[in-house]
Amino acid sequence: MYYVGVDLGGTNIKAGVVSCDGKIIKNSIIKTQKGADPQVIIGDIANLIKKIVKNSGLSMKQIERIGIGVPGVVDNDKGVIVRAVNINFFEVKISDELKKYFNIPVYIENDANCAALAEAKFGVAKGYKDSIMVTLGTGIGGGIIINESIYRGVNCAAGELGHMSIVMKGEKCSCGRRGCWEMYASATALKNLAIKSIENDNSTSMYSAVDGDMSRVESRVVFAQAKRGDIAAQKVLNEYIGYLSFGIVNLINIFQPGLIAIGGGISNAGKYFLQKVKDEVGKSSEMGQNLKDRTDIKLAKLGNKAGILGAAFLNEYNRKVF
Repeated sequence: MYYVGVDLGGTNIKAGVVSCDGKIIKNSIIKTQKGADPQVIIGDIANLIKKIVKNSGLSMKQIERIGIGVPGVVDNDKGVIVRAVNINFFEVKISDELKKYFNIPVYIENDANCAALAEAKFGVAKGYKDSIMVTLGTGIGGGIIINESIYRGVNCAAGELGHMSIVMKGEKCSCGRRGCWEMYASATALKNLAIKSIENDNSTSMYSAVDGDMSRVESRVVFAQAKRGDIAAQKVLNEYIGYLSFGIVNLINIFQPGLIAIGGGISNAGKYFLQKVKDEVGKSSEMGQNLKDRTDIKLAKLGNKAGILGAAFLNEYNRKVF
């Protein structure tokens, strides 16, 4: 039997046909029509699903279910996208709408939860009963797996890790609060720290690496120059790692999971980045420091496949990972 996983984003819609053992048989991607009516976008999703199923040499009769990861708050039981600002979906009954095209079950979930599920089932968190996925991008996304199941909270809105406040009266976040973790530890935050450093001292090699063009500053520039010994880049990176680790320690103190998986673009910095995080977290007086079993920290490994894989394995009647 086969499943379809859809990763619905503000820029792109990705979809794949997935086998029961987690292999993506066929996948494709289309642009999300910005500003389009939800029914138009849902029609695009339906057409994309039909296309990939046909191109995989299968028929819809061989597809057991469709799962969709959504960048926002969802009501899993009702199949409703409660709020997804990036795609302008509010109280959209997406499961019912897709059932107009397909006579098979449709399940929905927050996209970060889908990624966490995928890593727990097939990725770096496989074999861990409890794990947390932290995704470092424009903001900070997250998904929590407890006792092999997605933790959703009473209103299906749990896992907004980026909006944990780490600085009292800190920078104002788009959510309306101040001092949110993503204001200090997202990829955007690292870029802003680097730009501020360059503006204060253009003798740093970060300045020459981008030819003085601040629009070209990104995380890989900071990591590259820090590795080469640039003092300013190292200071920026150390400050950033401090903020990131502060939030990670909070998560460890609250959940004591077996593993925290770090994904997103910054994780491409690899072992150099990971070791710095581990070293900083290790300095902390977090509550589990003297316990025999302690939380491990690893880089996520599924990358762009995580959204499709996690969505494909959504099933409200069997919410466990294994």
